[in-house]
Amino acid sequence: MSSKVTIYCKNTRSYYDVERGSSLLEIYQMLDIKLPYRVVAARVNYKVEDLNFYLYKPKDIEFIDASCPSGMRVYVRTLNMVLAAAITEMFPEADLRIEHPISRGYYCHINNLNQALTPEIIAQIKERMRLIIKQDRRIINEEKQTKIVKDLFRNRTDSDATLFDAWGTRYCRYFRMENPDGNDYIDYYSGVLMPSTGYAEVFDLTPYHDGMLLLGPNRSKPTELERFLPQEKMFEILNENEGWNKLMHINNVGEFNMMCKDNRAFNLIKLSEALHEKKMIQIADMIANRPGGRPKFILVSGPSSSGKTTFSKRLNIQLMVNGITPVIISMDNYFVNRVDTPRDENGEWDFEHIDALDLDLFHRDLNKLIEGQEVKLPTYSFEDGRRVYLGNTLKLNPDNVVIIEGIHALNPKTSEGLPPKALFKVYVSPLTSINLDNHNWIATTDTRLLRRIIRDYRYRNYSAQETIARVASVRRGEEKWIFPYQENADVMFNSALVFELAALKRHAEPILSEVPKYCDEYTEAHRLLKLLKYFISVPEKEIPPTSLLREFVGGSSFRY
Repeated sequence: MSSKVTIYCKNTRSYYDVERGSSLLEIYQMLDIKLPYRVVAARVNYKVEDLNFYLYKPKDIEFIDASCPSGMRVYVRTLNMVLAAAITEMFPEADLRIEHPISRGYYCHINNLNQALTPEIIAQIKERMRLIIKQDRRIINEEKQTKIVKDLFRNRTDSDATLFDAWGTRYCRYFRMENPDGNDYIDYYSGVLMPSTGYAEVFDLTPYHDGMLLLGPNRSKPTELERFLPQEKMFEILNENEGWNKLMHINNVGEFNMMCKDNRAFNLIKLSEALHEKKMIQIADMIANRPGGRPKFILVSGPSSSGKTTFSKRLNIQLMVNGITPVIISMDNYFVNRVDTPRDENGEWDFEHIDALDLDLFHRDLNKLIEGQEVKLPTYSFEDGRRVYLGNTLKLNPDNVVIIEGIHALNPKTSEGLPPKALFKVYVSPLTSINLDNHNWIATTDTRLLRRIIRDYRYRNYSAQETIARVASVRRGEEKWIFPYQENADVMFNSALVFELAALKRHAEPILSEVPKYCDEYTEAHRLLKLLKYFISVPEKEIPPTSLLREFVGGSSFRY
């Protein structure tokens, strides 16, 4: 057998013969590849692997830095391990819980601390993190039999060993951080980490509400610290959903799976749906009884696949219970003709740009409705790429409100010239509230992407590969046109359901499995398939036909 293996490096577009058993880090150093930022991991046959990964067979390799989503995930996971190790060393009995992304950072709190979490203690934890990073401790990816790994984690107060049960595999991986004093720290993460703590230099840890906020690198410029962005309303709704999970006695995916094994999924689904309905009722009551007078227009915004359409339809019903007669209008009908649509930096039509809407016409029509005039409503023909009038008109009665759904609904330009008292603004998004365990959260973007993959496949004849290929463009539009305005909402609605990923699993897995193994989109498909493996499927027949989830998996009693 030859002592060499042939690799293809996508960064240099060249083939190389390297020593069998070489690590990715050794190959990177040998090739002297220059990327804009420090390399943190590599894609090996389009799967992300850590730099200590050894090569024994021919592979395609692409080195990545933290400026790409896969690389940033690797960086943040490593930063999480540094934080967890620092707290364990300082407070052995304490439990760190990394709750969710917020304010461009990650909200954390510590249980069993036996003292108040003061700014002084947070500053001490930050200093310990700096020490661990300065020591450049090696992080080793280890693999053992699952039963042995479960035993290693079983007595850990900050870990739930039941998470490993869902995999159904004989072996699984975990991470060990070396410590100069010999007391190595072990932890589990859902993806790979950087090879040592010295890579995680860019971070901050600050007080935040009753916990801490861990800030990492800026996603566009990883050598710079991400800037704090106040998101008080978002924090409030995430806290509310944490309370809902406690009501359902669910703290993480391991506990969720145990409930499913005990045949308690039926009650879980019903309770989760009931909590959704309760929030709908509260929002409808806020609108009906708003101090200073009832609004005329309810503006509903949210990112792609957030469930805005079903939310609007269900809100419509609850408003009717309050004696209000709603009318639903889509902002898409106010698109400019396609020839007038702005183009992006690549010369493609940019349908998510605010100027893709005819705001002058939109403002004129709404002001006419406020004045009691009849308005001719446009309809946008997506086939012809132009706005047409089909004879639809609207004149508001005293008991009418107009629900206006669109991604730009919370943009200040949308409401220019309209009286503030006539508006009520709602932000809808699936703000995932269940974590894998104390140190692994589930990104909101993953929930939305899985919804979109299923919907596009079922109703738009798009493959998962095609949908994933569009993700970067869609997210750029969201970052520019949606997320900056979410705090403008009068109220937020979390459209996620605690059982959601367990329900999406049976739909998403076969679609994702069709993505070819040797293409750029396979990296994301493989990662999503791995995420779904943590969940036990729930019986879909228990999901009611009015569920927001039905918008994506089918079987809804609403018309779309």
